[in-house]
Amino acid sequence: MYQSEFTQFMREYLQQNPEVDGEREALRLTWWDRKVDLDDQRRWRDARVPQKPYVYQPD
Repeated sequence: MYQSEFTQFMREYLQQNPEVDGEREALRLTWWDRKVDLDDQRRWRDARVPQKPYVYQPD
């Protein structure tokens, strides 16, 4: 099975530095695996200001 040089490099790097995988998982939990707050989403949607079709046109 073919593996690119980058894939081989990353596999070797992660084997030699197992702490990187733990840091990667912690950062993923920080940014992606969060519980969605529907109230916050509603407030953000309600606070949006509609944009004009051509923003540089003077009023």
